[in-house]
Amino acid sequence: MMKMMKPSMATRGGTSTISLSSISNSATGSPHQRLHSLPNISLLLQSSIRNSSSISTAKRVPRTAVACSGDGSAIGRESPAKKLRGLLESPGIHLGPACFDALSANLIERSGFDFCFTTGFGISASRLGLPDTGFVSYGEMVDQGRQITQAVSIPIIGDGDNGYGNAMNVKRTVKGYISAGFAGIILEDQVSPKACGHTQGRKVVSREEAVMKIKAAVDARKESGSDIVIVARTDSRQAVCLEESIWRSRAFADAGADVLFIDALASKEEMKAFCEVYPLVPKMANMLEGGGKTPILNPIELEDLGYKVVVYPLSLLGVSIRAMQDALTAIRGGRIPPPGSMPSFEELKEILGFNTYYEEEKRYATNTSQLSSPRATSNAYSIQQDTEDTEQRDANPQDPVVEVITPDVYNKYGADGPRDPFSGIWSRTLRVKITGRDGFERLDVKIPAGFLDGVTNIVPALGGVNLKALLDDASFEVGGKMLLDFNDAAGDRIQVFLE
Repeated sequence: MMKMMKPSMATRGGTSTISLSSISNSATGSPHQRLHSLPNISLLLQSSIRNSSSISTAKRVPRTAVACSGDGSAIGRESPAKKLRGLLESPGIHLGPACFDALSANLIERSGFDFCFTTGFGISASRLGLPDTGFVSYGEMVDQGRQITQAVSIPIIGDGDNGYGNAMNVKRTVKGYISAGFAGIILEDQVSPKACGHTQGRKVVSREEAVMKIKAAVDARKESGSDIVIVARTDSRQAVCLEESIWRSRAFADAGADVLFIDALASKEEMKAFCEVYPLVPKMANMLEGGGKTPILNPIELEDLGYKVVVYPLSLLGVSIRAMQDALTAIRGGRIPPPGSMPSFEELKEILGFNTYYEEEKRYATNTSQLSSPRATSNAYSIQQDTEDTEQRDANPQDPVVEVITPDVYNKYGADGPRDPFSGIWSRTLRVKITGRDGFERLDVKIPAGFLDGVTNIVPALGGVNLKALLDDASFEVGGKMLLDFNDAAGDRIQVFLE
């Protein structure tokens, strides 16, 4: 008898998640049989909610060093492979974006995903700056994978390409991925050099060699005492035909593969035919963003077809490339990216774990005072220290050091003189406005006129403009006077007003 609870809505670090709060099933039999006995439940896709002025700041969960067994899993803690198997045996369809380094994996975990996978396409691009055409090596993939698995606690499926050689190389690859901490490994049947399955010129090894490689992977798993999940992928749909890819999928399951994956299926009908192969064995769908050979379906449609896992290989890499291109265009035009396009420095520190580090660092603080080199002062600032306070600090080195820094910028222009005609101008405000060539507002900020040195940090294109002279000329003007109006190298309009 099955007990099913109503779906519940939860919000985690900027991500809204609709999930089933509790499902229990007393059906007997194998895990796949128990999975098959569940009703078809539509699990809605987690949607990331983010606007231009906010970013997820969920606290990073600190990881504690633990002892590990021979297969790389922690003693007394659920292994990555066991976590992944539990996910495959749970109801619903499961979504996994691709990561290509520790930071992208960290962001995936912070967004609430239950697993992710490494992509050879992304690792080849980010680590080597090269296309996914066989350049990246086994050693580079294992090294990158180890950094990724150590950065997160969710299970990671590693892209094992074609095993980097024959069946013996496949065994070494599987054992290396187990040691690196992967929960699963994807192995494909392409010839060397292999490449992205949605690109031209795909070729596969013979049926016999393809099956033997999967058997070698299963043997390596047994020899390692591990339970790593083996995802068997075939690229024979594009290299040969649909019928060949169906035959190979059956043979891979018979050889011991845990999950089946045909890449670059060309229609919804082909995807349905694939899912009818051994319905109890989980199927993986690859939603190649941006124009691959496989139609893009939503998670509910994929689950209705019979898929258990769906992966998104290019989303993070693609948006990262576009964001970097936009930022570089802005910098080349003499300005920094607009505030809404990137997290603040405080948000960056939170995402990268600085605050967690500082909290943990307090546990190991000592009473010994730390020596520091004397601080040099610039011409623009003077440090005012009370003699009595200084003597008190010398008597008690444990007290915090407080320094009061006062800008000298007013004195440089005679602002302290009560009869000086410019005394009011330096207390007023500059408004800097940038309008993109597309007509949209990129920046609109106000800066105290007495702190002109800082304006070039916001708009580097103003670095060659003598704003001080413009302010002198406008000393008796009323608020709202336009001081500058020009287009930068990128074609954006830059305006400076005196408020």
